[in-house]
Amino acid sequence: MRAIIMDSTGGADVLRVANVDVPTRVNAEFLVKVVAAGVNPIDVKTRSGKGASAAISSWPTILGNDFSGIVVESSYESHPLKPGDEVYGMTMVPRLGGAYAEYLTVPGMCIARKPKSLSHVEAAGVPLAALTAWGAVVDVAKAHEGQRMLIHAGAGGVGHFAIQFASFFGSYVIATGSSRNEEWLRELGAREVIDYTNSRFEDEVSDIDVVIDLVGNVSDNTGTRSLSVLKPGGLLVNVPTGSWPTVAEDAAAAGVRASGFRVSPEGSTLAVISRLIESGDVKVYVDQVFDLEEAASAHRALETGHTRGKVVLKVSDG
Repeated sequence: MRAIIMDSTGGADVLRVANVDVPTRVNAEFLVKVVAAGVNPIDVKTRSGKGASAAISSWPTILGNDFSGIVVESSYESHPLKPGDEVYGMTMVPRLGGAYAEYLTVPGMCIARKPKSLSHVEAAGVPLAALTAWGAVVDVAKAHEGQRMLIHAGAGGVGHFAIQFASFFGSYVIATGSSRNEEWLRELGAREVIDYTNSRFEDEVSDIDVVIDLVGNVSDNTGTRSLSVLKPGGLLVNVPTGSWPTVAEDAAAAGVRASGFRVSPEGSTLAVISRLIESGDVKVYVDQVFDLEEAASAHRALETGHTRGKVVLKVSDG
C-alpha cells in the first residue's frame, strides 16, 4: 500500500511516499481502507521531535490519528460493523500505524459509523478535533447555561468544535480570533469575538467562569494572561501538549483552578457527536485538502497557524 512514512524526526521534508505492507489485523481490531485522513497539530509536533515522538519504537513510522474510510475486515463475524460499512475514528499513533496510509488497523472501540451527511473528506476532519473539544468543553468544563466561557483560537480545528459544543449546551461563548474570522465565529455560536491582532483579551473581558486554552504559553503568554480574566475559583482547561508546564502552579497562585486534557479515541463519544452532526447542530469546516503525496505541504500549511477549521489528506477513492 502507499503510505507517507518518516525515517526520523525533523522538518516537513522528512515525510515521504513509500510502498509498505498492509498492516495485519489482530484480536478486536478492524482493518479499514482509508479514504481521507485528518492532519492535526499533534502530527506536526510528533514529526518535529516533540508531541508523541518519544513513543516511536521503530522506524520508519506512519503518522495520522484520525481517518474516514471503509471496513475491510471486522473484528468478528457478527459485529454490527461489517465489511463495506463507512466508518470514521481515531487511532493511537505511534502505538499503531497511522492514517497517512491506504489501510490501517484500529481497535473497534475507537470507531463509529460515518455520518451520512458528510463526505469522507469532511468526516476525516472530525474525530480528533471534535473529541478533544468535547472532552475539554463538556466533560471537564461542564458547559451549561449561565456559564461564561472564553475559547482561545476559536477558528482552529479544535476551537471551531469547542465553540459549537459550548453554545449547544448554553454557555455564553467569547472567542479569540482574527478579524477575518469574526463573522464565521459568530455563526458557529460565539456571542463575542476578540480580535487578538488588535487588542489584548484581558482588557476586553473579565468575570470568566472557564477558559478553554488552545494556545498555552507558546504564543504571547496567552495561558498566563488568561488567569487574570477568570473569576476567583474559575477553571482553565489547557489542551496543547507541552504548551505550559507550570500551569497548575501558576493557577493555584492566582486563586483559580486548572486542568490539562488529553484526548481519548472513544468511538462511543464520537457516535454522540455524529448525532449532533446529522441533526445539523454541529458542522465541520475543512479549510484545505491535499493529496496523500502532498503531506509535507499539508504540514507546512498547518504550521502557519492561520488555517480555518481542518486540514485533510485525500488518501484514496471511496
